[in-house]
Amino acid sequence: MKLLTQTYRTYWSTQSKMFFRLVFSYFVLYMLLMLLSPLFETAYRWIGTFLFKINYTYEVSGNGSGDHTYAYLNLFVTVIFTGVTVLLWSILDRKRNNYNTLLYWFLVFLRIVLVATMLLYGFVKIFKLQFPSASLTHMLDPLSDFTPMGLAWTYMGFSKGFNVFVGLMEVLGGLLLIPRRTQTLGAFIIIGVMTQVAMMNFCYDIPVKLFSIHLILMALVIFITDHRFISVFIKNKAVDSYNYFHPIANKKYHKVIFWLKSVTLILLISFISFNFYTTERNRGENRKKPLLYGIWEASHFIKNGDTLPPLITNNYRWRYLIVDIKEEATVKTMDDTKHYYTFIPDSSTQKVSIHKLGTVATTYNFNYKQLGTNSLLLQGVVNTDTLKITLNRIDHKAFKLYARKFQWINERPYTK
Repeated sequence: MKLLTQTYRTYWSTQSKMFFRLVFSYFVLYMLLMLLSPLFETAYRWIGTFLFKINYTYEVSGNGSGDHTYAYLNLFVTVIFTGVTVLLWSILDRKRNNYNTLLYWFLVFLRIVLVATMLLYGFVKIFKLQFPSASLTHMLDPLSDFTPMGLAWTYMGFSKGFNVFVGLMEVLGGLLLIPRRTQTLGAFIIIGVMTQVAMMNFCYDIPVKLFSIHLILMALVIFITDHRFISVFIKNKAVDSYNYFHPIANKKYHKVIFWLKSVTLILLISFISFNFYTTERNRGENRKKPLLYGIWEASHFIKNGDTLPPLITNNYRWRYLIVDIKEEATVKTMDDTKHYYTFIPDSSTQKVSIHKLGTVATTYNFNYKQLGTNSLLLQGVVNTDTLKITLNRIDHKAFKLYARKFQWINERPYTK
């Protein structure tokens, strides 16, 4: 721990210099290669094939996963390059007494990375875009059908308040990193928040484990450069005020940097907030609900003139029609199989286009009639079958998940 807490002294020990070279090289290379690694796809795939004998198909992007094969290959390359860099650096620069200036700019680099990431992670939770509420289709899925990640997403997406709280803690940690005098507190908060995130990633199979661990380590590097926490809370010793090293003493420079930080922060927060607010209004939970929105249960299902009984073995008869997203619908048949359709209703003609999702078809092949507020009659043709379906809307707000509101007083736990 002392290796970095002594770094602002005029002279560094050999161990301190070696440790700094290692930490600096690793994190700079990690961030650099994370951005540029797609440019070296041929070399990375050669490493995967000849060193690790990878014989399955994988993509550079990872399709939204941060723990894909290419990411682990990038981690391997980062470690190798770090070793080579530290070795050459130690040979060529062994006579240098200290790295005070380089450490200063390295911490600035880490703070910029963490501030940008924490603001992004925080605001995407505050506007509840990362963890949306469970879809209407998801509400009808049995618990056993949830993946660990799906269960975590559903848990987080249930509460707007909890999302805002977690998001505000991430934003707070990022904001406290901006002034140098509060960077230790900011790093401490980020370590706590991101450790919880990393544990959730590990325990619920969420594929962002690599990046979340690196964010914790970056915050830890910033935190351990301040020896006061160890002195006060571990060694129980009094400490003096911390004298921050700065390579530039010009007052005008610091004034310009202050205003540059302030303006950049205001613009960044304004841009993120406007972008996420717009996204939430258009595609989030506050979006305009589509026509015929809701969960509709089929009470009568007539196919080619024959009434099909609601047998759970029937893989054709509809059980539910779920309209949640604009121009899309999900049909669950009696055997609980999901079928996805384009669903484009026209309120003026009382017609609706229902076709298998992915097919190019815009013809209105069904007539619909609302029999009161919560009943619906569909009549039309799917493929070559003539269908007449009577459906009743289910009030999903009456489900226990939503009907049970916050209670200050609970005589006993309400778990069933």
